[in-house]
Amino acid sequence: MTRIYLDHNATTPVDPAVLDAMLPFLSSEFGNASSIHAFGQRARATVETAREQVAALINARPQEIVFTSGGTESDNHAIFGVVSASSGSAPPHIITSSIEHEAVLNSCQALEKQGVAVTYLPVSHDGLIDLDALRKSIRPETVLFTVMHANNELGNVQPLEEIGRIAAEHDVYFHTDAVQSMGKIPVDVKTLQVDLLSLSGHKFYAPKGVGAIYIKGGTQLCQLLYGGHHQRGFRPGTENVAGIVGLGKAAEVARMALAADSARISGLRDKLEHGLLERVPESRVNAAAAPRTPNTSNMTFPGIEGEALIIALDLKGIACSTGAACSSGAVEPSHVLTAIGLPAAEARASIRFSLGRGTTEAEIDAALEIVPAAVAQLRKLSATYTKAVRSVSD
Repeated sequence: MTRIYLDHNATTPVDPAVLDAMLPFLSSEFGNASSIHAFGQRARATVETAREQVAALINARPQEIVFTSGGTESDNHAIFGVVSASSGSAPPHIITSSIEHEAVLNSCQALEKQGVAVTYLPVSHDGLIDLDALRKSIRPETVLFTVMHANNELGNVQPLEEIGRIAAEHDVYFHTDAVQSMGKIPVDVKTLQVDLLSLSGHKFYAPKGVGAIYIKGGTQLCQLLYGGHHQRGFRPGTENVAGIVGLGKAAEVARMALAADSARISGLRDKLEHGLLERVPESRVNAAAAPRTPNTSNMTFPGIEGEALIIALDLKGIACSTGAACSSGAVEPSHVLTAIGLPAAEARASIRFSLGRGTTEAEIDAALEIVPAAVAQLRKLSATYTKAVRSVSD
């Protein structure tokens, strides 16, 4: 059975060029990048090359890039780091959105327990924050906006340029979780006017366990970890040289392939959506009117349970998800889907398809045969759905 992978927002395969770049640093080039002998010097040189590659992808300066273990660590560092560095007689205040990744939401909730005030902005039906509501939420003690660039479940893209301008006008730090936009749409820290940005390698064809945080020069940020003086003290600990090399190479590949990948993948995504809308009655695309990353489609199929559909599709060779991989096994419906106004039953009837660099037209054609059949079969087994259909037809 041919396997079709449509869950690239959860993780991506390591690009062959990335793997080739990493291999020497998993074998013969094993030096510690902090050692001053030849082994260490070669490791240090490759780390700094990777720093330049990541910086080039987001139009930053190399010295503004700090390597981390991934998006969660980067998000935590940005949020806790800004709050810890803030000064003032009143407790600091953070503004975020209601559809952030758990790495941001749980950080904010932890800070609330320490007396930090947090405003969670609601979003529209298409998952976008209201800029007027953002302005009205600003207080004298506001120290940080943290708003994700692209949502991991919907793919909708927030208006970061406008948010950045508002932050600059009010002298508030601005952090964005760009984990899901990296390598899919252009990300320019200067255009977006962000002070802090998080990214994770395994979302754009680098290995798991490596990421980075962009820290704009002059940003007041406390370190979270204590140890040696690695990475200007922001992130002590021996660098993951092989992972960092892979991250750098993935950034280089993404920068060169971005336009072509985006055009091809968005065409396949649109074909998938249009085909499913035609073949599956009552189906719809969530956040369809919002700007979205070219690879992501979140669809609702009333009358089914998303988890059941995921299992049925997996048995037929298609891998997709009900939303964030970090939330697998959660009993509650997606906080993102309920935030955009979906009733709990419809949120549970929604699944996410996320395409990638290796997705082919033949795979989309196959999905357009398999998914409608699986939905139809599950609907036949749903007493609630069949009863509703009968009542409408009577």
